[in-house]
This record gives sequence, C-alpha cells and structure tokens, in this order.
Amino acid sequence: MAERRRRARVQGGWAGTPAGRPAAPKAPVASSLALAGARPAWRQKEQPHTQKQFVFEKPSEVERRVPEAGVIDKPGVYELSKGPTGISRIHLIPGFIDSEQADWMFEQLLQDIPWGQRTHVRQEISFEEPRLTSWYGELPYTYSRITMQPNPNWHPLLTMLKERIEEFTGYTFNSLLCNLYRNEKDSVDWHSDNEPSLGRNPVIASLSFGATRTFEMRKKPSPEEDGDYTYVERLRIPLDHGSLLVMEGATQEDWQHRVPKEYHSRDERINLTFRIIYPEPDGVWK
Repeated sequence: MAERRRRARVQGGWAGTPAGRPAAPKAPVASSLALAGARPAWRQKEQPHTQKQFVFEKPSEVERRVPEAGVIDKPGVYELSKGPTGISRIHLIPGFIDSEQADWMFEQLLQDIPWGQRTHVRQEISFEEPRLTSWYGELPYTYSRITMQPNPNWHPLLTMLKERIEEFTGYTFNSLLCNLYRNEKDSVDWHSDNEPSLGRNPVIASLSFGATRTFEMRKKPSPEEDGDYTYVERLRIPLDHGSLLVMEGATQEDWQHRVPKEYHSRDERINLTFRIIYPEPDGVWK
C-alpha cells in the first residue's frame, strides 16, 4: 500500500515540487551562434572598405592663339570690319601710275620737294623723326604735337597727281603730306590719322613711288581687352612703285597703321598722302 502511494506521487508530479504547483520552466538554451562567439547575421559578410579619393583637376583654359597677319596684294576693294562706328574699307590699286611714268615722277619729286626732318619732344626728351616730310595746303596740319605751317605753293606734278586721284576716287583733296623713307631704317610707328582737323571718317589716298615697303594695319582692341593688341586682327600690304591705297569709312577710327623698319636693305621710297583738312572750330591750332 505504501509503495503504491509513493508511485502515485511521482506520477502526479509531486516529486521535488510543492504539491499542486507546475514545474518551473526550463532556462532557455543559449544560441549556438552566441556560444560560438559568431557575429550577428548582418555582420557575417565583410563589408568592402571604400575610400573616396579627391583628385584636383585644374580648370581647362581656352587657348588663345595670336592670329597670323593676313596679306592684301591683289587689286580690289576690301571691307576690313564693320561696327558701331561704321564700315572700315580700303581700296588697293597696284600700278595706278605705270612703271615708266612712275620712274621719272619719283626722280623729280625726290629732287624738287623741300624735304625736312621734324623734331619731337616726349617726356622732355627730343628725337628726330625717322623720315623726311613736307606739307602742302592752305591750312596748317598738327600731328603728334608738331604743327606743319601752311604751304599753298603746290608743285605742278603734285597738282597733276591730285587731280588724277580725285577723278579716279570721286573725292576732293585740299592737302598733302609727303614722306620720304631714305632707307630700311626709316619708318613711322603705329598711329591713326584721326586728328580733329581731318573730320569724321576721313578719306586718305596714299600714292607710293620707289622701293616697295610693307604697310601694316592692326585693328584696335575692344574695351574688354584693356588696350592689349596681342590678339587683334592684322594685315600686311606691300606698296610698290606706282601703287595707290585709299582708306575710307571708319578705318581711322577702328584701325591703326605703320611702316616698320626692315632688316634688309631698302632704297628710297616716297609716299604722298592726300587728305582733306578742315579749320579748327575755335580757330586755334594746337
């Protein structure tokens, strides 16, 4: 009987626990991952180590090339530029005076014109012009602070040439600046014929005799260039014996010109520049 009761208590769950109470739940078994010291699933895969590299790149600059000078050596009318001031135009006529006539005209002008050399003063330093000049006209002409006095006594050959050019161009001229380049060392620097006495958009007719010299032109830079002539358009015009070059429109306003010194030996050259001179508004010549 006693043995039967003992078995009943064991089967009823009383063994080791207070009577009527359920057995305490077993402690949860630790995860095998935790026991093994493994990382959580989201860290199991090794993440690639990326490092962003910063490379300095110098901003690309637009390369500006100095333009090559164009060459005008064929007869014709050339429109150089067009802007707010108007159209700049030149007319080149090689052989305007045929070679045989040009020969004796050159010799007579070389001998008869009263050539003289002017002296300039710049920053209290005086220097002589690298060429000889002479002036014809009933009015004086002032350029580079030098005034050339009136000279109404035109040489007959100069009068004849003026009339021939007037008939060809349709313009009337009342003045003439003569230039004598004695050799390759004589020259005239960059300038524009834009003195007030020449009026607006002056017409200049340039007739050449003797050795061929290069007449160079360059366009004046835009205001944004701040006076830098490095990248402006340039032209080279060989003016030979008997050639005529007419500059008109806005050429003097928008372009400069010069006759540079040369490295090779050059004989004498005479250049006649016919123009129209107007009296100064206040009657005072400066």
